[in-house]
Amino acid sequence: MNLKPISEWGMFENKRPILIAGPCSAETPEQVMATARELAARNVKIFRAGIWKPRTRPGNFEGVGSEGLQWLKRVKQETGMLTTTEVANTTHVFETLKAGIDILWIGARTTSNPFAMQEIADALKGADIPILIKNPVNPDIELWLGAIERLYDAGITRIGVIHRGFSGMSKSIYRNDPVWQIPIEMRRRYPDMPMFCDPSHISGNRKLIEPVSQKAMDLNFDGLMIESHIDPDCALSDAKQQITPARLSEIIDNLVIRHRHSQDAKMAETLEELRAHIDELDNRMLDILQNRMEISKQIGTVKKQNAVTIYQPGRWDAILKTAVEKGEKKGLTENFVAVVFKAIHQESINIQTEIMNSDAPEHVTHAD
Repeated sequence: MNLKPISEWGMFENKRPILIAGPCSAETPEQVMATARELAARNVKIFRAGIWKPRTRPGNFEGVGSEGLQWLKRVKQETGMLTTTEVANTTHVFETLKAGIDILWIGARTTSNPFAMQEIADALKGADIPILIKNPVNPDIELWLGAIERLYDAGITRIGVIHRGFSGMSKSIYRNDPVWQIPIEMRRRYPDMPMFCDPSHISGNRKLIEPVSQKAMDLNFDGLMIESHIDPDCALSDAKQQITPARLSEIIDNLVIRHRHSQDAKMAETLEELRAHIDELDNRMLDILQNRMEISKQIGTVKKQNAVTIYQPGRWDAILKTAVEKGEKKGLTENFVAVVFKAIHQESINIQTEIMNSDAPEHVTHAD
């Protein structure tokens, strides 16, 4: 894909973070304008507000609808800020284009639906407007890339992504688990892809917005989309994760913005030495994993010969418990150790399954 880098979008200042801010939902003309004026006074250049709100269950506030587009037009006229809102179907696309909205974004639920994405892409053919795509609800980078590709195939070249975290079943301090390795992989595949972070939806709690924003800057994200409301506690949607414009200014002022590269030759030399050491350790880990999987093959053969099931719950529970305990003593978090060992265990199961289903002669091989 030949996407335009953000420096060629013609609408952003050349500094980090590019800031998009505004309420979760446009509620009233007064609320929208009061928030917009406060943000404009604090040098925010892009105003966001949800006009149509996809709610999990009916009966909750689902947005003011098309009427709110006129409020966004007024924001642009009175403050000079660019405006952006979410679109989830072709009607939304046509109405926002007609209203002159500057940037559109695709929500996580819509990104997860290829049929909806294709309809939106078809509706956008011939339109020269920037589109930001939030990650899908589940941690599936291919689904995220599919949404990008559909828009690109429709002729959109100003495309960026918004990392808003992923739904999960495990208990977490976050509303949506960041799973930072997925946006990192997106950046690896497409280094020039403009990347924003939505700390409001990752956090679900205004107290976490600052550390999540700092993490995004440390990972070299281009910008932030943060929900800001003139009176957050009275917001009609997502009240707990919204902050006042004044608090937003504090967070942005507190951010430490680091450079991608350093001109310090000594630092570069030190980094190269440390990276060489990491490469050596990585190679050793791969050798160890190869040996471990060879033993898994032998175990699979023994189980097949003796008609024993592959999965042994007691054995696996003991392995994981011991690994977590040892890991914690070595300064490794429980989550990290669990993720690594679960991946190893799954590969071991895959190998033993292949052996169980193979027609190869049943014999045990022995390591030298």
